[in-house]
Amino acid sequence: MKPIDEQMPILMQGVEFGDPQMRDTMETELRERLAEGRPLRVYCGYDPTSTDLHLGHTITMRKLRQFQDLGHEAIFLIGDFTGLVGDPSDKESARRQQTPEEVAEKAETYVQQAFKILDPEKTIVRHNSEWLSGLSFIDVIELASYFTVQQFLARENFARRYAKGDPIWVHEFLYALMQGRDAVAMETDVQLGGSDQLFNLLVGRKLQETLGQRPQICLTFPILVGTDGYLRMSKTTGNHIGIDELPEQMYGKVMSLPDHAMIDYYTLVTRFTPDQIATINQGLADGSVHPRDAKMQLAREIVSIFHGDKAADEAERHFRTVFQERELPPEMPTYTMESPTNIVDLLADSGLAKSKSEARRLIQQGGVRLDGEKVKIIEQVIEVQEEAVLQVGRRKFTKLVPASPGDES
Repeated sequence: MKPIDEQMPILMQGVEFGDPQMRDTMETELRERLAEGRPLRVYCGYDPTSTDLHLGHTITMRKLRQFQDLGHEAIFLIGDFTGLVGDPSDKESARRQQTPEEVAEKAETYVQQAFKILDPEKTIVRHNSEWLSGLSFIDVIELASYFTVQQFLARENFARRYAKGDPIWVHEFLYALMQGRDAVAMETDVQLGGSDQLFNLLVGRKLQETLGQRPQICLTFPILVGTDGYLRMSKTTGNHIGIDELPEQMYGKVMSLPDHAMIDYYTLVTRFTPDQIATINQGLADGSVHPRDAKMQLAREIVSIFHGDKAADEAERHFRTVFQERELPPEMPTYTMESPTNIVDLLADSGLAKSKSEARRLIQQGGVRLDGEKVKIIEQVIEVQEEAVLQVGRRKFTKLVPASPGDES
């Protein structure tokens, strides 16, 4: 293993608590644990809440990979039991509870996607149903006896809901106990999680100590903002970058990030070292690095992580062609025009807009172009005698072609 002073900057990169004393405590304990000269047992749990992962999910996976590369034992825990309850950490109301069938279906895709970051040969995959499904009611009562209601109501999201008179369901309290039981079952040294997960991680630490184990070190990380640069990355919000998205789409979305969000992305989701990131940050600050160049390097790195270097090269060429050289992409979907069509209907029917209402909004916002000319009238009827290009935003193109005489009925 590398010397402790070489491991610590890598392992603490991106760690955020919001409490300097908490950070000092965890950093000191991590250094002491590393000094034992043995591989540490490190884990992070992932509840299957959707079939697709986005970059925000990969922050802790990237940290698990760093632990792996330094010779430590990484556990990828699938929360197939906790997923039945739903984590209330980032919610202002109770999650809809999933069925076992829904959880199982979503969990199938998680490991495959995670192995785009983690080393499959070094990753231990566990499911927390292995130990949680066998707990008796007496076991649950015992776990609950170690905590007070006041401790749970002190959580920020619970406190807000309680103050507003919104319901807080008993099963939501049980979630933290179940996650804490994971740490006990696996006798872990370190647990990773988002900053909104700190309470749950500390419950595991408390349970380990109460039940005679050495309390785990908790490392939490900031929540990744989406492509808007401000809101939490979320598929629901539509500001996400999916790790299974096409390389060109992924590259383009990274290039749409506001400049202020770049360093967070470099720090949390790339393979760059702390020293490399510090150099980029300094270059941006003193003007020796252009924000566009830094963003292109970031986009290339992210595409390379999930699709490989060759795909990153092609995505960059596509971006330069379409956005920097203002040329059309070499390949695009084709839509056959059989008759003159209102632009709103055309956008919806061709798939360039999800609905007619979205099509109207795109036109009103100036986001629709026909052969490079902005479409300004919602009532405009489109008729093509030869090939034309319909464009929505900066990344969606469709080639319009007239129907041949033989296509007419």
